[in-house]
Amino acid sequence: QVQLVESGGGLVQAGGSLRLSCAASGRTFSGVAMGWFRQAPGKEREFVAAISRNGGRTAYTYYADSVKGRFTISGDNAKNTVYLQMNSLKPEDTAVYYCAAQKGSTGYVTTGYDYWGQGTQVTVSS
Repeated sequence: QVQLVESGGGLVQAGGSLRLSCAASGRTFSGVAMGWFRQAPGKEREFVAAISRNGGRTAYTYYADSVKGRFTISGDNAKNTVYLQMNSLKPEDTAVYYCAAQKGSTGYVTTGYDYWGQGTQVTVSS
């Protein structure tokens, strides 16, 4: 079992920045992807970014086209924490952001997540 807790959400003006954190507890496995998703009211949950590691050293990152160049996902294996640095925020980024982890390797990073955090609200004003 893996437990995920997000933090760092809040209210920010357009063009501003926020840094989200996802603290994981329980057993984790190298090579298993962790990701960030978001869901706005009335919309389906969408993929934002993901990170995976090969042998615990090399990190591979993936981004949705809508956030590429503005968001950066990173991880600290020693702290079992994943971060999402969000810059140049836009009103359309407003959503509840969820951290997610895979139970086992699936070969995909945009789908197939088994564990989810409670979510943290991000609101970007015009």
